Amino acid sequence: MFRNGDIEGVFIKKMETHADKRGWLMELFRKDGIDGFEPAMGYMSVTCPGVVRGPHEHREQTDYFCFLGKFRLYLWDNRKGSPTHKNKKVLENADRLIVVVPPGVVHAYKNTGEEDAIILNFPDRLYGGRHKKEKVDEIRYEDDSNSPFKIE
Repeated sequence: MFRNGDIEGVFIKKMETHADKRGWLMELFRKDGIDGFEPAMGYMSVTCPGVVRGPHEHREQTDYFCFLGKFRLYLWDNRKGSPTHKNKKVLENADRLIVVVPPGVVHAYKNTGEEDAIILNFPDRLYGGRHKKEKVDEIRYEDDSNSPFKIE
């Protein structure tokens, strides 16, 4: 099965908050932040308290998540050729983290807070391809009772 450990290619960074008397600002994405990564789209989603999204993975897409709220994040390296294949990483509090998840890394997250929480994602592929005319790049495990990707 999977063992606890870091996962090659996963990038985790705390978002810096720049605050003054007017409020605050956080840089979500900078072109000079991760070499070679360029988003193809951006979206925002809200996850209700106690709700789990995933686990799922992508064959080609890299996700660039920005978590705003109390989330537990699960990552499993499912890439057969990876030096960290079969590693699992759980982040207990992903609030205000940027997390880049490469293809083949299974991921899921749960809102562990008592309020709705926000996720921004800037993936490097268009969902459903150009004009949503292609097959969605997603392998879903939520309804597979034999899946090794378990949410605690």
